[in-house]
Amino acid sequence: MRSMMKLLGLFIACALAFAPVVSAGEKELVIGGKNYTEAYLLAELGRALLEKGGFDVEVKTGVGSTLARQSLENGQFDLYYEYTGTAYTVYHHQKDAAVMTDSARLYNWLQEKDAAKDLVWLDPIRFNNTYTLMMKKDTAQKHGISSISDLAAYAKEHPKAFTVGVDIEFYERPDGFKQLMKEYQFRLDRSMVKKMETGLTYMALRDDQLQIAMGYATDGRITAFGFVNLVDDRNFFPVYNPVPVVRKEVLEKYPEIREILMAITEKLTTAEMQKLNAAVDIDHRNEREVVREWLTAQGLL
Repeated sequence: MRSMMKLLGLFIACALAFAPVVSAGEKELVIGGKNYTEAYLLAELGRALLEKGGFDVEVKTGVGSTLARQSLENGQFDLYYEYTGTAYTVYHHQKDAAVMTDSARLYNWLQEKDAAKDLVWLDPIRFNNTYTLMMKKDTAQKHGISSISDLAAYAKEHPKAFTVGVDIEFYERPDGFKQLMKEYQFRLDRSMVKKMETGLTYMALRDDQLQIAMGYATDGRITAFGFVNLVDDRNFFPVYNPVPVVRKEVLEKYPEIREILMAITEKLTTAEMQKLNAAVDIDHRNEREVVREWLTAQGLL
């Protein structure tokens, strides 16, 4: 009997030695994100879909663009949603208008360039969350301003007529406000430019603390608060398609990430993104709750 038990024990030990070991946290990912509503929502979309796909996901959001990129390159993030125009102008310091205003050319350029850094650009989401300068509709109509060229012409005659609200990053970026003034050939007195957190620009414009504010084209508050986007008639702003960018070694380990995240590529339109942003910024709902509700409605959860 004792010899049989020894043989059984040996058999079990051998079986365990050659069996694949699967730990509870084997498929672990860290999704990063920037520091505004849409970035939080995109990170939560990625989390929900990847968790459904069997991953244990940690979300780390709330950082600026440069730190998000550095965190990906350094391996602190496994993936995050980046905007094509930001990568082209801020990280790669490019300014070819023919490339940065063409979605396909811009995406292909980034794919090729970042391959050298072992970063993979997955399938882009189709909406374009470009920067925008906003005014209240009645203020814009009163002064005959519908484009940034109109604003530039008015500012040359009335340099202290309008107070502009921007965030610190947008003011200094190569695709930001200082360069925009240079492109459109006008200059506002420094005292007329107020720097604040991005989300506050909408509130300050709504409450007449500003006459012009920077924003994002997919933000639900633009329509809700009665704002208009000034036409970028000189095509200064690049295209900003959001794309999940993942470290090559992570994608090689988990190639299913590509297909999992592709589920929202066509469904997340500009109109749908505006609704999600509005649910958080206007209705003050939790990002994770909003995302799960939308994914369920789309048949993705």
